[in-house]
Amino acid sequence: MRYPKFLTSSIAAYIGMSIAVVVVYMLIFMHLMVYEGQYEYATLINALYWVIASVTTVGYGDIVFMSEIGKIFSIIVQVSGIPLFFGILITLVITPWFEKTMKLPLAVKVPKKFSDHIIVCGYNPLVETLVEEFREQNTSFVIVSEDEEALRKLTKENISCIYGDPADEITLENANVNSARFLIANQSDNENANIVLTARKVSQVRIIAVAEDASKIKYLKYAGADRVISPKLVLGRFFAKKAVDPYLGVLFGTTEFFDGCRIIEFPIYSKSELIGKTLAQANVQEKTGATIVGLRKGGQLTFNINPADIIKENTVIIAVGTMEQLQRLGKLTD
Repeated sequence: MRYPKFLTSSIAAYIGMSIAVVVVYMLIFMHLMVYEGQYEYATLINALYWVIASVTTVGYGDIVFMSEIGKIFSIIVQVSGIPLFFGILITLVITPWFEKTMKLPLAVKVPKKFSDHIIVCGYNPLVETLVEEFREQNTSFVIVSEDEEALRKLTKENISCIYGDPADEITLENANVNSARFLIANQSDNENANIVLTARKVSQVRIIAVAEDASKIKYLKYAGADRVISPKLVLGRFFAKKAVDPYLGVLFGTTEFFDGCRIIEFPIYSKSELIGKTLAQANVQEKTGATIVGLRKGGQLTFNINPADIIKENTVIIAVGTMEQLQRLGKLTD
């Protein structure tokens, strides 16, 4: 069971607190045993044994307090042990097991009549933008991936997806590759090469491959891709265009990735509502549908996007989206 980062820290804090409580109980136990004159039990091993037996409500009764204060302490340990022990048991064992058991199986194939659709192999921010475009144009599509966590999220959002290896013949056949409009290979260059080879082996579907490394474009074409797109190459052309003509209007300086999907550079102006906010707080994707793929800060260009990055007046946003989405983003940056 993989926990989110915030949940992992909460569990660690809870376990740390529980250990601290057990240690305190052990010290009190030894002090009270000395107080009652039961010196033979005032050891760390006996203290740990008694505390664990009491906390888990087992209570063998072979070590007991004789004084009233000792009995009161026993009651406190037993009562507090219920949430202490069972809280850990439920959090770390029962809940993960229950969630894993109750998870519905992911779809592994599309309906037989599903046709004239687009098969997208892999899921990342670029695909998020494509999904919005497909939905706006009422285009049928299916996402194929082995990322179970991402697919469960997509399933909750009613986005068509199937679980499987996109480079596997059976998976592509389950995606009805022979009746698809075209296929987009959008994973690593090596994985894309395998996807293209497999798709070309079982079908004559039109294939578009996304190349991380521009030098791999020719190899993907040799593998059978009809068209290869390199985001880095597109970005390079985009920035070259901006360098040649820095006075291009904001939405007139767009460069097209796929049909209807564009990339653009937005400077942040002094009156923009985004200034002073982190990328997470700005919530650009939910507000506009566009996806931020890069930032230029102080002349330095980066594609390592961190939700904690703060948007400042001298920040330049590089975003991907449809013309309508980018126009909405443009209003936020003005």
